[in-house]
Amino acid sequence: MKNQKALENLCTQVRRDILRMVHGVSSGHPGGSLGCTEFLVTLYGEIMDYSTDFKMEGKNEDVFILSNGHISPVFYSVLARNGFFPVSELATFRKLNSRLQGHPTTHEGLPGIRIATGSLGQGTSVAIGIAQAKKLDGDQHLVYTLQGDGELQEGQIWEALMYAGAKKVDNLIMTIDRNGRQIDGDTKDVLNLGDLETKLKAFLWDVVHVKKGNDLEAIYEGINTAKAKTGKGKPVAILLDTEMGHGVDYMMGTHAWHGKAPNDDELEKALQQNILEELSDY
Repeated sequence: MKNQKALENLCTQVRRDILRMVHGVSSGHPGGSLGCTEFLVTLYGEIMDYSTDFKMEGKNEDVFILSNGHISPVFYSVLARNGFFPVSELATFRKLNSRLQGHPTTHEGLPGIRIATGSLGQGTSVAIGIAQAKKLDGDQHLVYTLQGDGELQEGQIWEALMYAGAKKVDNLIMTIDRNGRQIDGDTKDVLNLGDLETKLKAFLWDVVHVKKGNDLEAIYEGINTAKAKTGKGKPVAILLDTEMGHGVDYMMGTHAWHGKAPNDDELEKALQQNILEELSDY
């Protein structure tokens, strides 16, 4: 990694953005956003080859598709902090006429957004289409997509998994945020997903397991391991074991903050757990 300390500081800033965004409108999904902070910071800060001169077709660059669109706060923050649009625009999150809606949309032309992902289960299919288009174009770049583990209860995902394996879509890396929680409780209680690694392999996918899904170095190594497996006739999945609400003690260990915003006192407590010497809050 080029500068792990800088990425650690950025993770702290992104967590502050997430908390302040959802608090500002008393609405949003902080839990999964906080849990995926390290992943998206690493992906955009160290892994992907992309241009902030955003073009929808994404030719000759890596492409990322956020399937579980409700964790938009972390996505918006990472995009803004990497130069896709002004950081000040984060203050408009979920407000009327904002480009930063609760679930990402394309109709307002927000740079970095290639698909509206309000309905769960669709991102894998879209990512497969983009990956196959890249093959047709002779584009050697990769397509990345992020799914929630609760999202895997959607049937369309399994159709997409079957298709990608059968058609050898080997320029695709799908990451599953395996935090074990969804809006109604733990995934094992709502609808147990069973042995995901065995299931994915049965669908002709290669699998990489990142057990420390909130550790920058582990994520970096895991994604690079996945990259090394591309181009060999199989799509690649990363099982990323994260903690929902990571970085805020009272949000961890529970599904309660999947879709609930902190009040004033809770926000202040959370921000005190995420302090930087040089803050750049919007």
